[in-house]
Amino acid sequence: MKILAGNSNRPLAEAIAAYLKMPLVSADVRRFSDNEIFVEIHENVRGEDVFVIQSTSYPANDHVMELLITIDALKRASARRITAVIPYFGYARQDRKPGPRTPITAKLVANLITVAGADRVLTMDLHAGQIQGFFDIPTDNLFAMPVLVKDVKQNFDINDLVVVSPDVGGVVRARAHAKRIGDDGLPLAIIDKRRERANVSEVMHIIGEVEGKACILVDDIVDTAGTLCNAADALMKAGATSVSAYVAHGVLSGKALERIENSAIESVVVTDSIKATEAIRACNKIRYISMAPLIGEAMKRISEESSVSVLFH
Repeated sequence: MKILAGNSNRPLAEAIAAYLKMPLVSADVRRFSDNEIFVEIHENVRGEDVFVIQSTSYPANDHVMELLITIDALKRASARRITAVIPYFGYARQDRKPGPRTPITAKLVANLITVAGADRVLTMDLHAGQIQGFFDIPTDNLFAMPVLVKDVKQNFDINDLVVVSPDVGGVVRARAHAKRIGDDGLPLAIIDKRRERANVSEVMHIIGEVEGKACILVDDIVDTAGTLCNAADALMKAGATSVSAYVAHGVLSGKALERIENSAIESVVVTDSIKATEAIRACNKIRYISMAPLIGEAMKRISEESSVSVLFH
């Protein structure tokens, strides 16, 4: 078993390697003067079970190409098996045709990874579970939920807690967290966004009791943070005592940091599936939890041909 890191999230790759007590493969992933990507692997990988760690986060196109070229380099170096470890799978939100003459880019990226020569994919909290079916190779989708739930239990009084889905589409995820946090399950609330009529701003209806309760918003991605911050403001107006958020992937683009700083949210807990910028690290409301032990254990189990699903049961 060997581990190779791309440039998208080297700190996570190093943490995974430390968990597994293994060095990272010596390799260069660099650019020529015209910005073409070049990959050179400096040690023998012939006959090896190689794991390439690369989130396809911003800049998504560069990181996708890095991953594809690295897989091709390993294939041509006669690696026995290549597993693409993609903690954050970019383009996952383009998993369907939103209108006529539009692409399904998540499927295209899955095809590219397969054609490049990957034998297996290991990812985490796909935006839509059915994306697993976009790959024609075995694909394991890990869940940050057990790690996030453990943190909730350590930092909150669960007797005074409500789990909230920020939109109708996230109800299944929020319900799963609610069941995990409390022995008998926690109360669940849902925020239903409605536009009553044309040219009238969206109204947020809260389904469930939140008055006098600490609220935990649960989502898979926080990008510009508009949905999360608006949900937090609505919950506080409805009488919630506090609002925090637990999110698998912290994309945090655009004015996300400014919105979070100025919102009613007390804290946003995200995983390290995407490398944090200095500005994000400086934000007092954002806290990171490492997925290195979970991903590292899954990689170990894949290499040993043992069960990955036991990590979640």
